[in-house]
Amino acid sequence: MSKEIENQLWEILKGITFPGMSRDIVSFGFVDRVALTAGKLEVDLAISTHHRDQADQVRDEVESALRKAEVADEVVVGLKSATPHSTAQDAVSQDPNLIPEVQHVVAVASGKGGVGKSTVAANLSIALAQAGYRVGLLDADIYGPSMPMMFGIHEQPLVERERLIPFEKFGVRLMSLGFVLDDDTPVIWRGPMVMRAVEQLLSDVEWGPLDYLIVDLPPGTGDAQLTISQKVPLSGAVIVTTPQDISLIDARKGLAMFQKVNVPVVGIIENMSTFLCPHCGEATDIFKRGGGERTAEILGCAFLGRIPLDPAIVEGGDAGEPIVVSDPEGPHAASFKSVAEAVVAEASKRQANELSIF
Repeated sequence: MSKEIENQLWEILKGITFPGMSRDIVSFGFVDRVALTAGKLEVDLAISTHHRDQADQVRDEVESALRKAEVADEVVVGLKSATPHSTAQDAVSQDPNLIPEVQHVVAVASGKGGVGKSTVAANLSIALAQAGYRVGLLDADIYGPSMPMMFGIHEQPLVERERLIPFEKFGVRLMSLGFVLDDDTPVIWRGPMVMRAVEQLLSDVEWGPLDYLIVDLPPGTGDAQLTISQKVPLSGAVIVTTPQDISLIDARKGLAMFQKVNVPVVGIIENMSTFLCPHCGEATDIFKRGGGERTAEILGCAFLGRIPLDPAIVEGGDAGEPIVVSDPEGPHAASFKSVAEAVVAEASKRQANELSIF
């Protein structure tokens, strides 16, 4: 094979990215061998991923691109694919076929209530959709589902072929237990019932193909969190906290729980970070400042950004029009968009780390 043809072939391969990623398959090290002999071009790929269909897609794209190049009479693309190594517990309990068309599942969690976790989950989901991603939002807060109010949806979902059809608003596919329960109905369930309800919200909903499924978890470290982490190969968890010390203590507990069940923590978001006076513009640190960033540094995870404290954010959620929709060019929407970019970068980095050559 001449050097010119060899360079041409590698340039073609460098133009093929892994599904959902910005990096090409050559930089990942997924191309194991390239050989051209007597008019026969052979390319061997070696990919480790939780989603075999993604590896098959890469193989098909490689074969198509090489055939179009017309540098050989015959093109043969081989593929070795396997699931990345995991713990014995992960291998037994996680079900990659539970939501097979979802690329990334990101849990939004907090160690305690009242830190604005659901507000962050709602605005984060819409910000991702505005960036062009296919996004779903699962309100898994069994005891206090708030997404129906935040999205202004007060109807029951349709059922087709025994599967729930998610609502779609602001570019986000949405499902919540709040859609099927009366507003004033208290949820008094023991662990097994909670776990079954969460599993059904995942498996019995027609999510369709998604780039990101954001899961709004209930506060704390209970059955819903364990069900999500055990049943679904999570891309990671986002921890929401406020800057004061008492909230940071609970945030550390939430982070520790995900680490114990082998779920990577994407990073920490500091909510209600600073209040900007609408009259004079002066910044006031009502709950101190910088606690989330210090905690992220101590615990060795990414700090994803700060979200300011502002009545407009609360008003938007109560009115069914989150701030990234009601004021998409404002500073608060910019904060959520910045966090969304950080989540994408960190989730992609996590997937890149688990994808490996044999």
